[in-house]
Amino acid sequence: MKIAVAADHGGFSLREVVITILSEKGYEVEDLGAYDLDLSDDYPDFALSVASSIQSGRADRGIIICGSGIGATIVANKVTGIRAGTCHDTYSARQGVEHDDMNVICMGARVIGSEVAKEVVLAFVAATFSGEDRHMRRVEKIRKLE
Repeated sequence: MKIAVAADHGGFSLREVVITILSEKGYEVEDLGAYDLDLSDDYPDFALSVASSIQSGRADRGIIICGSGIGATIVANKVTGIRAGTCHDTYSARQGVEHDDMNVICMGARVIGSEVAKEVVLAFVAATFSGEDRHMRRVEKIRKLE
């Protein structure tokens, strides 16, 4: 599985932690920056780069880190085919994939610590969509909205 990862200045410090844990667990990582701490960068640019990577098929899932996780979630969900959720706990990260076929998680580095973030990321990438009829029906309704 290939995971696209990006962060703005608000998530810059957590980005490397996420990339390291994914790499250690054998996942292929597409590192989309930020590569330097720039306090004037904008989260929509990084959220769009991750969403575009998934939309184009370069990555299977994505992780976007900003200050709160909220702005990145809003941006990512504007892109067709992206189902993003703000996740700061393992239940949401796992269940979002299993029930909602979530393909992007957004985290706030000002909200979550690095150790919990590692657990959230691993729950997200290990989860699989259930494919149950009720979940398929609901995801199809989301697709029709796009």
